[in-house]
Amino acid sequence: MTMTHRSRLFAALLVLVAVPAASAQTLKIGYADPEVIITYMPEYKGVQDRLATEYRTNQEALQAMADDLQDRAERYQKQQALLTPERRAEREKELADLQAELQQAAASKDQEMNQRQQELMAPLLEKVQGVIDQIAAEQGLDIVIRSPALLFVNEQKIANINLDIARRLGIQIDEGEGQ
Repeated sequence: MTMTHRSRLFAALLVLVAVPAASAQTLKIGYADPEVIITYMPEYKGVQDRLATEYRTNQEALQAMADDLQDRAERYQKQQALLTPERRAEREKELADLQAELQQAAASKDQEMNQRQQELMAPLLEKVQGVIDQIAAEQGLDIVIRSPALLFVNEQKIANINLDIARRLGIQIDEGEGQ
């Protein structure tokens, strides 16, 4: 669960706790799991395919760097006995620098992929959030909570809007996933 999810859940729980018991009965609450719904959207497969392609490209670039480092290390091992102490120190520093560069590149690629995933997923999340907002307004819901945070739900008092969201988006989700 991300920090944003935790803070939203915390804010929703504060609202529930802060509302006096008499008015809490008039609150209309719903819950949904946008991440599950997104996995059924046709656009999701395109996002996953693009991410997989970009991941492979990144991995190939990192592998080329690793192969170059390995080749240089092997050459150094073969030539080590013939090198002067100064030249050995230079080559060892070169290898250490290449190793650090590879590690930095890997960390940078991971960060880029996370950012890219967020960029590609943002339109899907916005689309689902728009539908959640519409359904909440139509059903007169005061609060919609993200369902993975729920430990117990009284279905007579709290509405599951997953299937409503899916229908509005024109997608089919498994009934079990909608619960």
